Amino acid sequence: MLSRYKTLTRQDSKEIVIRKSRFIGHAKPVESEEEAIAFIEEIKKLHWNATHNCSAYVVGERDECQRQSDDGEPSGTAGKPILEVIKHQQLKNVAIVVTRYFGGILLGAGGLIRAYTDGAVAAIEAGQPVMKVLYREVKVEVDYTWYGKLENELHARGYKVQGADFTDKVTVACLPLDEEADRFIAWMTDFTQGQSVVTMGEPLYIDEPVE
Repeated sequence: MLSRYKTLTRQDSKEIVIRKSRFIGHAKPVESEEEAIAFIEEIKKLHWNATHNCSAYVVGERDECQRQSDDGEPSGTAGKPILEVIKHQQLKNVAIVVTRYFGGILLGAGGLIRAYTDGAVAAIEAGQPVMKVLYREVKVEVDYTWYGKLENELHARGYKVQGADFTDKVTVACLPLDEEADRFIAWMTDFTQGQSVVTMGEPLYIDEPVE
């Protein structure tokens, strides 16, 4: 699993008008090529009467699946610019469709490239870029005498805490970065002088703002 990657928060769309042509950028975070294809088909059905529904997507940890379609526009003027925007913004697991309703004015090859680029950028803005950061759940069980010290130290070091369970002891669900989990456990054992029971849980992605 990647330690972090940039993708989109949600499916959404945004419309821009360029020389009387309407360009509607649609974007969606996807987990597979099948999901990307299904999204593109969904938009094509929704905008069945549009002049063009051009698309591109990037899927996979190493961007191993990349596809683009000009959907009838001159070769290289639509799908490729959309794909380049996705790659330039370093997005993963994203599909974009830019729908065009022709307004009667020809844009030329350069104008089309700029228009579909702008449509893809608008789609991404609507979908809200987000950074997925990989954390690891680590549960720390301590006596109540340790809880205040532990809570203060976790806060001081900036560790995320998912919550705490209070029974005969306190179990704190901590969220160190996945790549730092082993060091966190070693530190925790040392900090509590071996008086804690530490259990490593599953990795999970948490959304964080894009810097």
